Amino acid sequence: MGGQLTPMFFPAGVAVIGASRDADKIGHAVLANIMKGGYKGKVLPVNPKVTRIMGRRCFPSIKAAAAAAPVDLAVIAIPAPFVPEVIEDCGAAGVRAAVVISAGFRESGREGMLLERRLVEAARRHRIRLLGPNCLGLISSEAGLNATFARLMPLAGGVALMSQSGALCTSVIDWSLTEKIGFSRFVSLGNKAGVNEVDLLRDWRRDERVKVVAVYLEQVADGAGFLKEAAACSRKKPLIILKAGVTGAGARAASSHTGSLAGSEMAYRAAVKKTNALKASTMEDFFDLISLTSQERLPRRGGVAVVTNAGGPGILAADACELEGLRMASFSSRTVSRLAKALPGDSSLYNPVDVLGDAPADRYSSALEAVIADSDTASVIVILTPQAVTEIKETAGVIIELAAATPKPVVACFLGEEDVGPGIELLRRRGVPSFNFPERAVAALSKLHNYAENRRRPRPRKEPRLRASRARVKTAIGFSRGGGYLHIGGLQALDILGAYGLKSPPGALARTPEEAAAIAAGIGFPVVMKVISPNILHKSDVGGIKVGIAGKQEARQAFEEIRMSVRANMADALFVGVAVQEQIEGAREVIIGASRDPQFGPMLMFGLGGIYVEVLKDVSFRIAPLSRDDAFKMMTEVRAFPLLSGSRGQKPADTGAIVEALLRCSQLVVDFPDILEMDINPLLVRPRGQGAVAVDARLVITP
Repeated sequence: MGGQLTPMFFPAGVAVIGASRDADKIGHAVLANIMKGGYKGKVLPVNPKVTRIMGRRCFPSIKAAAAAAPVDLAVIAIPAPFVPEVIEDCGAAGVRAAVVISAGFRESGREGMLLERRLVEAARRHRIRLLGPNCLGLISSEAGLNATFARLMPLAGGVALMSQSGALCTSVIDWSLTEKIGFSRFVSLGNKAGVNEVDLLRDWRRDERVKVVAVYLEQVADGAGFLKEAAACSRKKPLIILKAGVTGAGARAASSHTGSLAGSEMAYRAAVKKTNALKASTMEDFFDLISLTSQERLPRRGGVAVVTNAGGPGILAADACELEGLRMASFSSRTVSRLAKALPGDSSLYNPVDVLGDAPADRYSSALEAVIADSDTASVIVILTPQAVTEIKETAGVIIELAAATPKPVVACFLGEEDVGPGIELLRRRGVPSFNFPERAVAALSKLHNYAENRRRPRPRKEPRLRASRARVKTAIGFSRGGGYLHIGGLQALDILGAYGLKSPPGALARTPEEAAAIAAGIGFPVVMKVISPNILHKSDVGGIKVGIAGKQEARQAFEEIRMSVRANMADALFVGVAVQEQIEGAREVIIGASRDPQFGPMLMFGLGGIYVEVLKDVSFRIAPLSRDDAFKMMTEVRAFPLLSGSRGQKPADTGAIVEALLRCSQLVVDFPDILEMDINPLLVRPRGQGAVAVDARLVITP
């Protein structure tokens, strides 16, 4: 494969700069690992103070090493202050890639940051692909290359892992050797001064030797690039993502509902949904998903079948399936007949299939053959509890044989430790994922089923641009910013939405009680009246809203009451006037919002209004831009969606208008990075076919 990272993963020659005779030095550990790992290319130690290390000639400089043999990759383990100069020397010697293991760069403070800048500039000048600094190194199993200071070398296989934590890399290697899971690549990203997660996703997506990609991240360097490459990667192969730092670290003061509800965790979840990656919430999840996907089988359409020798664990597995949204397979009458002939009379023939506690291996075999053959079985969980007559290793052998003969994922759940240990070891050696508990097996399988189902769907087409007046929005934002106001509300906010095709009720600004009465009469009663002030974000908090105004005198009185209430509650607020709007009757209240995540960009929110967003926080999120399918799913995945679709005899709301509004808001926030936060609260949705109107909105813009 002739990718840009080939010199890094498949180098013709490797120089270890900082190689050492001292077993306590990192340069010694790296050189020893390369020599022990089976790498067939030239290995050239570089250290000006010695002539031989571990029986190999040692060179005084990278220039001397490169003169002796071609060097594609330099692994650098020397004090940080000397690294930029060495990178310059590497460039002059024709080195194409470098792994900088040395620490003491950006992570150490201002001086380190300046040093890292010099390092990056030198690498760019010479077109050297740079990994690190401050990293564990890399492993390329097909090349037999272990260019790390880790103590262990993983088995060869199809999983490629990148991690921002070197310690997590070593833990995964240790775990994988026990689980007998093979890896094609291991990369410690370190400070990501050069090669980052986007580069690796691009490279591994194209590499047919990589079957599964696993990613541990603490920070995303390029959110938009990551989303693009992660989505492209997951269309070809399973992509597992575990991200740390998704809670308090992303919190910030927010003035809108959307801003307060949308933290880093929500942005991360929305990003994973957009890419169809498998989201790991914990390290246990991460390991389980690596174990499951390393089997290199995806479930087809259908449900999960459970075969067990104990009723209790089978019921727990069925419960877990329902909780995880994973359907239990419905067996055909033919499958039930096969099971009836093969199993004792007391067995349960329906899913989960209970082969009873005295089941020998051949009874498991008969049951598994029948359920695997069923057309509605997409995956299988085999549960074994150790009982007096249980044939543990023999049953493991049956599972291995049948799993190898089917494209359907088959996983085992041998409950216990000591007694079932030999069976679990046999399963691991032969590539059958084994889980300690049914719930863990179900949780992993559920994510794999969702991933496979989403991959089967056609790629959403790019939405055509909707008609909009960008110039009108640009003028409005510029006018507000020029006046020193970063919060845009009331009629001005509705005008911005109107420029992107979102409708609002007829209305106008009244500056006096008489104007309010005249505008209300022109619109027709009843009307709603709301304070207009750049200083007031929550109108109801200061008595700034009056509804059900039924006559001109009421309108005059409402104007005065709003003005007096504002003065009493917020004397310093600038009172511009009162918006008078048509009062919309017989509509459902929803909220649409947007916020801008620092890593992934604009993110849309949808929820029902009132208590559903204020108290229950029943909302959904997606990263913009949205497809029509994204918008529809956002709407349907809130728990209260049945209230919109016509439950309990109510007329269905115009859900098509909600989808349209979400798409228009998506285009607006993509077009204008100036918009940091936005709330349309509420968007009133009329019955089906009658559309929706935004009756109030608020935007927060950049200074």
